[in-house]
Amino acid sequence: MDSVTLLCTISLIVGGGLYYFICGYGSAERKGKSAMDLSGGSISREKVEDNYNQYWSFFKKPKEIEKKEDVPAFVDTFYNLVTDIYEWGWGQSFHFSPSIPGKSDKEATRIHEEVAVDLLNVKPGDKILDAGCGVGGPMRAIAAHSKANVVGITINEYQVDRAKAHNKKAGLDSLCDVVCGNFLEMPFEDNSFDGAYSIEATCHAPKLEEVYAEIYRVMKPGSLYVSYEWVTTNKYNGENSEHRDIIIGIERGNALPGLRHYDQIPEIAKKVGFEVVQIKDLAIPPAKPWWDRLKMGRIAYWRNHVLVTVLTWLGIAPKGVVDVHEMLFVTADFLSRGGDTGIFSPMYMILCRKPIK
Repeated sequence: MDSVTLLCTISLIVGGGLYYFICGYGSAERKGKSAMDLSGGSISREKVEDNYNQYWSFFKKPKEIEKKEDVPAFVDTFYNLVTDIYEWGWGQSFHFSPSIPGKSDKEATRIHEEVAVDLLNVKPGDKILDAGCGVGGPMRAIAAHSKANVVGITINEYQVDRAKAHNKKAGLDSLCDVVCGNFLEMPFEDNSFDGAYSIEATCHAPKLEEVYAEIYRVMKPGSLYVSYEWVTTNKYNGENSEHRDIIIGIERGNALPGLRHYDQIPEIAKKVGFEVVQIKDLAIPPAKPWWDRLKMGRIAYWRNHVLVTVLTWLGIAPKGVVDVHEMLFVTADFLSRGGDTGIFSPMYMILCRKPIK
């Protein structure tokens, strides 16, 4: 092989490798979002960094994120910043699931979602609500599994667009619909849904009773509602500084007004009128650690962080995306520590029924 041929061969290999590294590496591309497409959601490119700083400014005035009227802007800003990175690095289902031996993360996630709708006892053609649907990963799995009609609501307009595009691509747009709105004030009629669920979404509400009351309002009498809640467990000690730091880190990295203790959840459900059918922490043994996926993703994080840094430097990714990516990595460490210590669960399950009378 002459030197020119050798040089061309090496160039093709290196160029092809770089292209694959940037555009096609890993499972993210198969999930519908590549590194080349990272954005700030509905935020214009030149304002991503400003909105990142605005997000952190909320924590300098904590009383503002406890007010119902201020939460939409707080949560909307967060999801504009993180949606593309979540979808690129995690997938279309923005939640955790217990690890299942012999199953991939994607399979374990799908099973976790199907469990939720199985609890609702819905029939094909029934209309169910997804309160806080994100880009609709759970919605599509649940619609495909149950053949129910799923209506999702999310505060973030960019997520609505992403969810609708994914629904169409999956051939499920006849079963899945998405609206942009606040789940504290939903644009749905009373008694209009045959069931409802929320998967790690109502943690964004400053007062859980407000979102539970709104879900209760739109459900038909006798129908069921299941929620996977983010909570502190009975191992949490508020006087332990390490415990407090972990929980604060989880709250600030996930746009949470404040985590609730697990025993508050059923009391709040009863307060708004629900009958509590079942409660269970799906994160405790024999369930396998949900946070293993975060730990195993550390190498991928560093690869992604280098890639995001380069793309930002080249002007392909908006300025500020590097900061958002780093914030999510720090948050992942707090979540892992919450799992290791057992003081935090992202899947405290509560199943409720709206009384017939």
